[in-house]
Order: sequence, then structure tokens, then C-alpha cells
Amino acid sequence: MHGYSRLGNGRSVTATTTPSPPSSPRLRHGRGKTGGTGGGFGGVGGVGGGGSRSSKQNLVERLIFILVSVVFRRRGVLLFAPLMYISGMLLYMGSLNFDVDLNLKSGGVVVRKRPPPGSVYRSPQVFEKLWPYMETESNGSNNALMTAWDPKLRNGWKPCGNGNNETSEAELPKSNGFLIIEANGGLNQQRLSICDAVAVAGLLNATLVIPIFHLNSVWQDSSKFGDIFDEEFFIHALKNDVDVIHELPRDVLEQFDNNISSIINLRVKAWSSPTYYLQKVLPKLIQMRAVRIAPFSNRLAHAVPPDIQRVRCLANFEALRFSEPIRTLAEKMVDRMVKNSSQSGGKYVSVHLRFEMDMVAFSCCEYDGGEEEKHEMDMARERGWRGKFRRRGRVIRPGANRVDGKCPLTPLEVGMMLRGMGFDNTTSVYVAAGNIYKAEKFMAPLKKMFPRLETKDTIATAEELARFKGHLSRLAALDYTVCLHSEVFVTTQGGNFPHFLMGHRRYLNGGHAKTIKPDKRKLALLFDKPSIRWEVFKRQMKDMLRHSDHKGSELRKPSGSLYTFPMPDCMCKPPEARAKDNSTLILNSKLLAR
Repeated sequence: MHGYSRLGNGRSVTATTTPSPPSSPRLRHGRGKTGGTGGGFGGVGGVGGGGSRSSKQNLVERLIFILVSVVFRRRGVLLFAPLMYISGMLLYMGSLNFDVDLNLKSGGVVVRKRPPPGSVYRSPQVFEKLWPYMETESNGSNNALMTAWDPKLRNGWKPCGNGNNETSEAELPKSNGFLIIEANGGLNQQRLSICDAVAVAGLLNATLVIPIFHLNSVWQDSSKFGDIFDEEFFIHALKNDVDVIHELPRDVLEQFDNNISSIINLRVKAWSSPTYYLQKVLPKLIQMRAVRIAPFSNRLAHAVPPDIQRVRCLANFEALRFSEPIRTLAEKMVDRMVKNSSQSGGKYVSVHLRFEMDMVAFSCCEYDGGEEEKHEMDMARERGWRGKFRRRGRVIRPGANRVDGKCPLTPLEVGMMLRGMGFDNTTSVYVAAGNIYKAEKFMAPLKKMFPRLETKDTIATAEELARFKGHLSRLAALDYTVCLHSEVFVTTQGGNFPHFLMGHRRYLNGGHAKTIKPDKRKLALLFDKPSIRWEVFKRQMKDMLRHSDHKGSELRKPSGSLYTFPMPDCMCKPPEARAKDNSTLILNSKLLAR
């Protein structure tokens, strides 16, 4: 029995050796002679009697003669001279982990071992040095918020018509069975599972049961699908492409003794191809009438045929919207941020700050908390990842992690970066975060740099947030919405939240993410220099902002996710934009031909 799928069907080379030229013969100079050729250097003492040169010049020339003679007679010096020069320059430039102090009065030399780059958290010293310069540029007259993104870099992308127009008036073909999936993890991990499940259901011509949310041991959120997303809207938006139902029909459930756990659970490998689903899953679906895939995280490959991608796009960018209670409060929060940003035309900056205790602990990075901090992080690592960081052979190198860009940026570092980019103290900043590690200490300098700083706890009232407390996914949905509508979004540590948000922002902003993605390796080196000058720091930060602007309109690569890079799968260029691109390409070709 065959199921129906609506979406797919040399020569070797001999090296020649050139002999080395013979070494130069030693120059032999006659001692005590004042004339003659003597190998070309012997006559510097007084050709023609010496009366035409002053005694001072003769002395200099004799010194030069002696120096050159020593070098050529002792060829070993020539071998060590380059090494001595390179070593001296490395010490001078700081490439070696030593500081060299020369005391000209006493003639002494002091050599001190310098801590490796990144091994010490020096950002507070950098801030102390740069803060006076930041204060002088706090008048709001030239805020980077108004000019952060170059309009010339917009490419005219618009959302494609992702709905299935061909079947808009026709009924879907008879279903091959029912697909049940479990979505685990946090808000955006669940989002990933839901959208991939829609695509797989379309591929198999299966009826998708509203996904079950697995209670995650970390998130500890008991929310169901309808608590976070608008269930009725989701079903309606997909009706022309995939049949979605609230729950399994009674007769099917009775077949499995009214217990969903009795339904066969297919263990699907991560990133499975459409072919795998058609060959392995579809036969079981037809045979059993219902199959279950749990867990269903990352169970569909990125690179799939266009029809499957189209359904993914529809699910993520159109069908999935937050539930009415979340939307209502989130819209109020956005309106308040816009009102607070009247001085900048309603534009504000949002920052996804990953500086919670578990993130700091997992990164194995050290800040300035000393032994108390080390003890707290050891305890947190043991609670969250029992024994993982104490395995034999596991070496924790906080300095190496920082230089490699793996340490979470502190609120202080985010603030300095933004001020260096030109965002002054009149900028409204929204911080999306969990419980910041030692918030009172670490958030204070960020508030000092940006007095108009808000979080969900300050922009919304305690009464408004009461119904969401204890539900981390719902609180994350509020953060997601406020960040989605900001003029500038700053990601600091990666993860599903910024990846989905960048894709959604591209979808709404003509293909541009309007996102600052800092070079954390470069930042680590800059924050390791307490003596850095403000002008140098600003130049580096503005270069980083320009780089983020140029990378804002990236297209999806074969290994990339359309949830982060929606072009060209989910977005299209209108004919006028394509014509403009073609004319620009022709003009550039003519210029290159000249």
C-alpha cells in the first residue's frame, strides 16, 4: 500500500635543487697600513695623505670600520642578530607575557611576568578610564540610533505568498494518519519543533495533533500550547496546507487503550531527510493509523525541497502568533517603550543579555568575584550538570574561554560597547533577560551609562505580570515581542532566542536583521587594555557596528536555518527590486571593464 505525499516526491613533479652560492671570503685588512687597497676598506685612514679630512670624521670612519670588521670576521653574530632583534620587538610590543621596565638612572632592567590576555577581568578598569569621555558625549545631539542602519544596504526583500493558493478552494486529500510530537526545551526550542512538525505532516500528508509540551527540567514551565500560542489561529492559518486538530479522535485513542503512551514512538535521528520520513515513517503511519515522535527537537534537515520550506515559512512567520493575554500585555510594553523614546523618534535598543548564574557557570569564565564567585560557580555547575565539570582530564581555562569569545558579556561590557558605537545616554534600552547574576552589582554601571533602561519588571506593573510569573516561556514571549519591534537588537551569547528573533526581524524589515552581533574575540582583547584611548575604542566599536550592518541581509546557506535566514526561501524580491539589482550589476561591470 502506498501513501500519498503532497509535498515531495597526476603526473609527478621532480623538484630541482639550486646549489647555494659560495660564501663570501673573509675580508683581510692590513694592520697598521694607511694606504693600499686592502680589500676595499683598508684605505679609510688617509688616502692621499689625510690632510683633507678632519680628525673627528676620521674617528667615526675608524669606528665604522672596526664594527663591520667584527661582524664579518665573526659570522656567528649574523646568526644571532635577527633572533635578538625579534625577541626585543616581541618584548616591546607585549606579544610575550613579560613586561620590561628600563631604569635609565640606575641602569637596571626589571622583567615581570604578565598574566595572559583574558585571564583577568579588566573591564571595570577600562570603564574607569573611558567614563569621563562618555560623559562629554552625552548631549543626545548625534545619537547613533538615528543612523545605525544604512538604507542603501536594503535589498527590497518582501515576504512571499506562503499560503497554498492552489488548494485554497479545494479540500485536502485524505489523511494517511495522525502525527503526534512532543516539543521540549524553552520557548524557541518549542517553536522549532512545532514548525518542523508542520512541515513533516505536510510531507507525509498526515493530520497533525496540536503538539504536546514536555515539562523541561530546566525551564520548569507547565504551560500548554494554548497558553503560549493562539491555537485557533494556528489551525486556521494552516488549513489549506496541513490539517491540524486539537486532540486525537476518540476511536483512534481507543485503539491504543485510551493511552497516548501506547502509540508507537519512532526514534527519528536528528536532521533526518525527507527521504527518510517517506521510507521509514510513512509506512508505519499508514499501518498504525497514528505514530508518535518524542522528542522532536531538530528532527528535520535544514536543506529540504522548496515545498517543505514554504510550509515551514508559513508555520513560523504567519501561523504561530502568541496567545491573546501575551499579545495584549506585550503590545502595551512596546507602546510604553516607544513613548519613552520620543526624543529619538520612538526608536529604542533591545539587548538579549545572557548573564544569569547558570550561563556564567556553564561558560566557566571568571569575573571579579574572587573565591566567593568561584565557590558559587562550582556549586551551580554541580547542581545543573552533576559531575560533568569534574571528569578526569577536564581542564577549565577561564582566560582561554574569554579570548576565544565564549564568555557571556557583562552588562558593563555591553554598555561600553554601545556607548563606543555612538548610542548616548538619551537612548532608551530594553534588557531581555532572566535573573541576572548579582544584578545589583553588575547592572549598576549599565544603568549609569543608560539611565533610560527598562526590563519587563519596570515597563510592566506587578499586577500585569502576576499571571505570567512562574511560567518562563510566557515571560520569554513578552521579551521576544518587545525585542522584535526595537530599532536595534543586540545579541550577546547566541542561542535559539536571538536566532529566531533575527530571522523574524529580517522577515519584517525588508530582509535586514537590524541586529548587532559583536565580535567577542575582539572585545575580549580591547577590554583587556585599561590604557586604551577613547578614540581608538570608538573607532573599533563603529567598525563593529558597520560590520553588523553589512551582515544584516545575509542569504541562507545550504547548512543554514531559514528560521534565522528567511531569504530566499520565505522572502522574494519584487520585479522593480530585481531590475534595480540588474542595473547595478551592469553598471559595476562597466566600471570594472574600464
